[in-house]
Amino acid sequence: MSTTTDILPDVHTMRDTLQRLAPGTPLRDGLDRIVRGHTGALIVLGDEENVTSICDGGFEFDVTFAATRLRELCKMDGAVVLSSDGERIKRANVQLIPSPSWPTQESGTRHRSAERTALQTGVPVIAVSESQNTITLYVEGMSHILEEPSTLLNRANQALGTMERYRDRLDQVNTRLHMAELHNYATVIDVVSVIQREEMLRRVGETIDTNVLELGREAKQIKIQLTELRGDNDRERGYIIADYLVTDGIPADEAITEALEAVSGLDDKSLMKPSNIARILGLPPTEEALDEPVIPRGYRTLNRVPRVQKFLMDKLVGEFGNLHALTSASVEEISAVDGVGSLWARHITDGLARLT
Repeated sequence: MSTTTDILPDVHTMRDTLQRLAPGTPLRDGLDRIVRGHTGALIVLGDEENVTSICDGGFEFDVTFAATRLRELCKMDGAVVLSSDGERIKRANVQLIPSPSWPTQESGTRHRSAERTALQTGVPVIAVSESQNTITLYVEGMSHILEEPSTLLNRANQALGTMERYRDRLDQVNTRLHMAELHNYATVIDVVSVIQREEMLRRVGETIDTNVLELGREAKQIKIQLTELRGDNDRERGYIIADYLVTDGIPADEAITEALEAVSGLDDKSLMKPSNIARILGLPPTEEALDEPVIPRGYRTLNRVPRVQKFLMDKLVGEFGNLHALTSASVEEISAVDGVGSLWARHITDGLARLT
């Protein structure tokens, strides 16, 4: 059985808290009742010592959580404190006294107290506005307004439409680069175009991920579509970096991760400048250099051969150096590579032959 200490690292994150507040959950049911009743609320999702130390007055008890109980207790002016797992109501009508030194941009007393409490304790805090009927979550130094499921569904469907267009464009430039790689005429701009589209697809997918979290069980169909549109994009992003990152020998996993993070760190405007991507790869970041030829190591193409694992790719790339040498190699030459063997060599050469 999990203890409170065991679950704290999970329940105090934005991601986990949004899941706990998804439509259909007991806690969201209670919040919706408060909104419909046009009363405000201040709810702390944790009762550990750093929370109780800033609680003053109110009532202490230990009862099972129920949406109706939460609604009734929030009719009082003070805060309600739940257990960290959300299964128990521990305090009600409590005055929270966080340190005023914590910065806040909120103007209302309830929301200022909620933000400062979340910042000081690290515990998620919810503020329900009586005047605006909004539910605001404070956690991990961020604030997030919970929206109606219909609004989230509309936004997610619009984002899926955008993602579908990005996927179509990515497939086009990906196919063009694949053919260019196999016939030795790939250029820097061909590579950059694929990386840009992969990153754009990743970003819109992350936006939909947040909607899926907030929607909970109502997001089943969206999750299916998201999985289909995303495909193997995360893995393909790593392989294109492995193919073209300028390094001595096989690029280390750390170098690939660093390059991926650098691409992800670009804002939308900077992402669309090819020179920025070229610079991250270690290629000349000039307009003239964008039409220069580049030679892939072969990771992307090997990834299209079924069941070839990364460690085998590393051995093959380490032995042959680039895709052209690899596709020109015989079964005997590939089987001579340490750890490959004749069966894998035949499988790889047949797979490469089909691709070419």
